[in-house]
Amino acid sequence: MKSNKLSTKKMAILSLMAALSYIGFTFLRIDIPIGGSSTAIHFGNTFCVLAALLLGGLHGGLAGAIGLSIADLTIPIYAIYAPQTFLLKLIIGLITGLFAHKIFKITKIEDNKKLMRNVVLSASFAMFGNVLFDPIVSYLYKRFILGIDADIARIFATWTAGATFINAISSIIFASLLYLAIRKAIKNKNFFSKLLHGE
Repeated sequence: MKSNKLSTKKMAILSLMAALSYIGFTFLRIDIPIGGSSTAIHFGNTFCVLAALLLGGLHGGLAGAIGLSIADLTIPIYAIYAPQTFLLKLIIGLITGLFAHKIFKITKIEDNKKLMRNVVLSASFAMFGNVLFDPIVSYLYKRFILGIDADIARIFATWTAGATFINAISSIIFASLLYLAIRKAIKNKNFFSKLLHGE
């Protein structure tokens, strides 16, 4: 039976994924300074995608959005971008969840090759969506929220696109491998379906 409430198990995993997203950005990050701002290559998105593979789009996206927004708020040079981060990570989760659970229905797949293909495709659609959306949202946020000059905002968005592409490739690889390893380690066939539906 589908529950409208978050189960204790789902809430615990959501919290864990938020914490791992925070760690992935705060401690596994290479900053790329751009004038008075910065972008970064990091592993935070990996756990945002993994969370959506485990928990579904909304809850996985919230885990990544919360963890990475808190990470932004604790690092002075990124703090001003926390609202932008929240939106973008929520979108990553929603796209991952849409493909993984609504289109491919990965919790019902038992064939390992098919599962691997659909997990990688779900992560890929989300992360390449992020490669598209991140520079656009970054430009609009800097231009119209922060009031940065259009040419400077465009330069920032261009640099962001490069870092976002590198982050996308690493997130697809590591999130997919982690999900498949977790699936292999947990023998209970119904665990992932129950987790997804909050049972």
